[in-house]
Amino acid sequence: MNTQPTKQIPTEKPPIGMPYYLPGVPVEIENRSRRGPSTAVIILFASIAILLLLGFIAFTLWLAQTQATTIAAVRDILIIVLALESCIFGVVILLLLIMVIRLVNMLEFEIKPILEKTNETVDTLRGTTNYVSQNLVQPTIRTRAQLAGLRQALKTLFGNPRNNIK
Repeated sequence: MNTQPTKQIPTEKPPIGMPYYLPGVPVEIENRSRRGPSTAVIILFASIAILLLLGFIAFTLWLAQTQATTIAAVRDILIIVLALESCIFGVVILLLLIMVIRLVNMLEFEIKPILEKTNETVDTLRGTTNYVSQNLVQPTIRTRAQLAGLRQALKTLFGNPRNNIK
């Protein structure tokens, strides 16, 4: 027979959010710290971006010296693209303005009346509560207090009636 005491495992569960560990069972601790990219990766991407920018500038300068007509055509195309982009931004801003106007109308003509009706209902409920409190609850409390006082007075004068019946 084994005479060693056995370990009891707790049966209660800890509160929500608290970890639950069993004694004698190894626990892996998670590394919850979030680490971003290392400094070497950031430097690598930054240097690649700088090299690409310098290459683009060098290519543009070379193209301007050797192919001036091509650069002028590219410039004209980019001006047209920027004009189209400005038109698209104008349409988007107009749509945003329309959405804001609709929101203001909804707040003024739909939500404001709902809030006013709610305030009226709360005022009515407050009045009803005051009426019930003054005309039903307070008289009931007063009556119960007077009956308790009368009962205590009778008990003091005549003793406990349950003990007198024996």
